[in-house]
Amino acid sequence: MKRIRLIFLAMGSILIVQMGLADWTPSRRLTWTAGASPVPQIAVDSIGIIHLVWPDYTPGSPEIYYRRSKDKGSTWTTKQRLTWTSSDSLYAVIAADTSSRIHMVWQDMTSDNCDLYFKRSTNAGGSWSTGQRLTWTSGYSFAPAIAVDSPDGIHVVWQDDSPGNDEIYYKQSTDAGAAWSTSKRLTWTSGESRLPDVAADSLGTLHVVWYDGTPGNDEIYYKRSTDGGATWSPSRNLTLAVGACREPAITVDPSGTLHLVWDSITPGDWEIYHKKSTDGGATWSVNQRLTWTSGHSYAPSIAADSSGNLHVVWYDDQPGNFEVYYKNSTDGGATWSASQRLSWNSGRSEYPVIAADASGNLHVAWDDDTPGNYEIYYKKNAH
Repeated sequence: MKRIRLIFLAMGSILIVQMGLADWTPSRRLTWTAGASPVPQIAVDSIGIIHLVWPDYTPGSPEIYYRRSKDKGSTWTTKQRLTWTSSDSLYAVIAADTSSRIHMVWQDMTSDNCDLYFKRSTNAGGSWSTGQRLTWTSGYSFAPAIAVDSPDGIHVVWQDDSPGNDEIYYKQSTDAGAAWSTSKRLTWTSGESRLPDVAADSLGTLHVVWYDGTPGNDEIYYKRSTDGGATWSPSRNLTLAVGACREPAITVDPSGTLHLVWDSITPGDWEIYHKKSTDGGATWSVNQRLTWTSGHSYAPSIAADSSGNLHVVWYDDQPGNFEVYYKNSTDGGATWSASQRLSWNSGRSEYPVIAADASGNLHVAWDDDTPGNYEIYYKKNAH
């Protein structure tokens, strides 16, 4: 039986928190390198294997490395280098399909220009294909995001400054990455469109979010495709805030509800916000503030588990340096638990990412410079 606790908040409201969600393992260091290992990305496949990628500067220029765990994070393979290029390989993102194939996209300067590349593993990370170039543009293609839909179509979005300012682009593969569609431009704005994220729901609808400074203020924008990426809805401003809104992240829960989180300086300092759509992106709830801190809260990551519980992590400097924090919602985002601190280090703990496996276990990774340079750390919440 799950224990619950009632927390009385301001104005007499009551928040229900599942106490089982508070049980986290100690932080565990996963890398020991001479160069920085920052900004990890995490995914869990259909058989419960945890996959982790990150750039490592040890070779002299950054290359992409990989580790996996087959026992829910208890033990990990030795790190495996995935790229050998003549220039910087950065910003790797990964996703798993229903056959436990792992798909990775990253940005690379090998061509004397920043372009996107793809590789995959067809045996749950045991071995990897050669790199496949996805973009050929006059500008920089960078900051990719990836999602896999239920028929195992792969969808990638990114920002590209070829038009003279950053715009959002999209392409897809319907055959597990063997062939790809041509790149499709999704935005035409006078401002900069940056840091997109993408999610696919069970109906095959694609949902893309990003931030754009066209109104004179950075806002979170959204568009969707109901025909597998062939056509797209008009862009829509979702935040309409007083202060800047950036770093959006989107996920879909098992009921098909969309959940969006981002950071905003609307209160005067950066805080985390949430909103949702229960009708596939047609309408959205009002902006919901999730944090009230004396510091700045940045870069949220969100996951929905198989029971529909929502889990959000971010980093915050309220202790005097940046640490990782967490909160959850067990009622579809109507109410949220109190913020819970996950890291206690003398250095900076930044850019956490979270994933949930089929059993409801939570897996969080982040970078931390306590050892003298940035290294990857991990912890889990096991049920």
